[in-house]
This record gives sequence, structure tokens and C-alpha cells, in this order.
Amino acid sequence: MKILISIHKQTLDLIDQGQVQTYLVSTASAGVNSLKGSGGTPLGRHQIRAKIGEGMPLNSVFIGRRSTGEIYSDDLATQYPERDWILTRILWLSGLEKGKNRLGEVDTMQRYIYIHGTPDSEPMGVPASHGCIRMRNIDIVALFDQVTVGTEVEIVL
Repeated sequence: MKILISIHKQTLDLIDQGQVQTYLVSTASAGVNSLKGSGGTPLGRHQIRAKIGEGMPLNSVFIGRRSTGEIYSDDLATQYPERDWILTRILWLSGLEKGKNRLGEVDTMQRYIYIHGTPDSEPMGVPASHGCIRMRNIDIVALFDQVTVGTEVEIVL
């Protein structure tokens, strides 16, 4: 099993035993970049370091990888317009390529790069995130339930 994320196509393919499931995603509006503070999506080989949010309801809100106990709604969005909404599930990525996406100033894990749910009002298929890979909530649940910690994730142009 492997995940392939295409920046150009704004898609995530889950490849398992020759079968491919494709989901629309949203990567960084700042483009491709591995440097800390860049706001870019890092390229290269990664793996899922941790799965967070199993069993939580759709639209559960996370801050710092912890559930806040809130469920996303338009009212909550109006109350906290500055939040970058991380919802439903988190797949925390860790780079596998030293100097490219692992260790030092390019460490994907230390940058807190995730595959995560986002409000349904957010666009998919166009770069709009702050570096992470955003998915529809129903799609992140489907993906989350099929992958394991250690699943390889490759992010390509």
C-alpha cells in the first residue's frame, strides 16, 4: 500500500494491490517548499508517523493534534475566523529523505505537515492550505481507515 500525492493534479492516490482510489486534495497556496516557516508542501518520500482522531465524529476540531471537543460549524467559523481548521482525522507525516524532508531546517515532522480534514466550504483541487494536504472530511475518514502507521506517502510535482 502506498499514497501518491500530485501537486500538479491536486490529487491523492491510494494504491493497494494494483487498485487505485483517487481523491481531490488541496496543497499549499505557497507552493512547494520544505523549509521551516515556508508554508510550502514538501516533496519526496514520507511515511505516516501517527494516526490521530480515530472514532471522532465528522468535523471534530483539532488544535495541536488534540481534540478541542468542538464540532466545526458556520457559527464556530464566524467566532474564530483566524483558525486554520484541522478537522475529523490527522495523518501526521515524517520525511524519509535526509536533507530533503528530514532533519534540520527541512523536517516534515517538525513542521507538523499532515493529511487532514477541512471544512466542506474549502476548495479542493486548488492549492489553498498552509503547507498540509487538505481533504474532504468523508474522504479523510475513508483513507484513515485503510492506512497504517508506516504507510509510505510520496509527494511529487
